[in-house]
Amino acid sequence: MTVDLSRRAVNARELMDDPHADGYMLGRTYERFAFVNAVVSRWRSVYRRDIRPRARERPLRILDVGAGGGDVSRAIAAWAHRDSLSVAVTALDADPRAIRWAHSRGDEAEDGAVDYRCAYTGELADAGERFDVVISNHLLHHLSRDELTVVLGDCVRLVDGDGDGVVIHRDIERSQFAYRGFAAMTWPFAKNLLADSFIRADGLTSIRRAYTAGELGSVAPTGWLVRREFPARLELRWEATNAGS
Repeated sequence: MTVDLSRRAVNARELMDDPHADGYMLGRTYERFAFVNAVVSRWRSVYRRDIRPRARERPLRILDVGAGGGDVSRAIAAWAHRDSLSVAVTALDADPRAIRWAHSRGDEAEDGAVDYRCAYTGELADAGERFDVVISNHLLHHLSRDELTVVLGDCVRLVDGDGDGVVIHRDIERSQFAYRGFAAMTWPFAKNLLADSFIRADGLTSIRRAYTAGELGSVAPTGWLVRREFPARLELRWEATNAGS
């Protein structure tokens, strides 16, 4: 399977982003995200590395930008609850369909520490809201260069710059390895686990839209660090402690 991945397919659109997308399939997609993200996104390692150590020092406020169905938000809230840590998670998405669906799954966080909100990052930043940790999962590839600049600026404004606040955006890296690997990994589940969802088609589209490490590093403002992880993962990171260096 050979696809031209020499540049971002910025004009390709994911099916679930269509405002007229089938509601049943959209719900199935949100529901299956928990499975896909558990396999490929590795948020448990981020929780152990960046969230749990901070939460052991003080109560944390976490903002999940572009949270979709909220599976990452609920997972973080549940892990913190099991560790007896005080962590309040806000799941933010501009799509009201995602927030409505996420609200219906709110009790899965065990301690009820997820607040679902339909808004843009700029609205929260302009209102003076602040968080200790700002994250996103598979958001960056949805954004144009101008939109990326705006969102990254908003995220910096949303972090409490007086402490050890951190912004962590995680996404796929565009490559033949990623495209072929996702196609092969999801093929056996296309007619069962992933049936009647947008995950397989949209996942392949998202890889075509994704940044490479070099592209992301070239468009990210000063102060942001790009990390590559296996398999075909990117992390774009900003830390308040390094902001002035």
